[in-house]
Amino acid sequence: MKKNRLKSQPTPKMPFHDHFSNHASNYVKYRPHYPTNLFEYLASLTHEHKRVWDCGTGNGQAALGLTPYFGHVIATDPSEKQITNAVKHENIKYYVTSAEQPGFKSRTVDLITAAQAVHWFDFDVFYGEVKRILKPGGILAFWCYDLLYISPKIDKILYQYYTNIVGPFWPPERRLVEGKYQSIPLPFDELEAPKFQMKALWNLSELLGYLDTWSATQRFIRKHGFHPIRRIEERLTKVWGSPKVRKHIQWPLYLRIAQMH
Repeated sequence: MKKNRLKSQPTPKMPFHDHFSNHASNYVKYRPHYPTNLFEYLASLTHEHKRVWDCGTGNGQAALGLTPYFGHVIATDPSEKQITNAVKHENIKYYVTSAEQPGFKSRTVDLITAAQAVHWFDFDVFYGEVKRILKPGGILAFWCYDLLYISPKIDKILYQYYTNIVGPFWPPERRLVEGKYQSIPLPFDELEAPKFQMKALWNLSELLGYLDTWSATQRFIRKHGFHPIRRIEERLTKVWGSPKVRKHIQWPLYLRIAQMH
């Protein structure tokens, strides 16, 4: 078996709106981690466990979670800075290329995943590649998460930040995330997906670091020249208490799964 079956990667022809490269290094530090039972479940659905493709991999978080279950994890992202800052692992091969032009040979992948990324894709082109690349019986799985939950008082402030302060700076694709991916077409046999959630135990500094990774936060800064967190930091600190106190945080995951026949 060849070490990998990727062809040389062409320059992506699809429009690529890069909302993340300027703060790619913060993604590694401040993004929550997907639960282990999610990857266990996805692996249980595939007939073989030779190769998985994680597209729109970003910092490689989902790719890393897949490594215990698949012999080869191939992770792609159109952002060179995201790939440069992605977590390294001996079983992960990273490539800078789009989800619409991966360069795989046909029928070579057991599982395709896209974590918090499908809303950026050209669905028709991407699904054409999914159909070509997946083995018979192969699985496509993509998921997203929206706002986090901590406590009613904190959640209220974060919701105001999300909607009123940086709300105008979210790209239109964000609406698909807010809709829990339910409006995204899925022209394959869809499977019923169980519920999963991410959890973290963060102090205030880690929470603010996470808010800093939001694309809307970064676009606000470029527009106004100051950080929008200033507008909530005092209120947030007051309801948080000691900044060093760690609080339980939850994000529900919204998962969609399809199987290729």
